[in-house]
Amino acid sequence: MNANVGAIDRLIRLLLAAVLFYLGFFLYGGTGLGIGLVVMGSIMLITSLVGFCGLYQLLGIRTNKTNEYS
Repeated sequence: MNANVGAIDRLIRLLLAAVLFYLGFFLYGGTGLGIGLVVMGSIMLITSLVGFCGLYQLLGIRTNKTNEYS
C-alpha cells in the first residue's frame, strides 16, 4: 500500500473531516444524515492520517510526489 495522497490533499481532507464531524454530531445528530456525515468524516480522517485513498488507487490518481514517503 503506497501513499497516493499529497500534503495539501491531506490537509483539505482533515479540514473536511472536521466539518463533517461537526455537522454530523451537532446539526444532524441522531438522524440518518448525521450518521452518514460522521461515517464520511471518518473516512476522510483515516485517509488524511494514513496518506492512502483506495478510490485514488482504483482511478490511478496520485496527488503526492513520488518520493514524498519513500
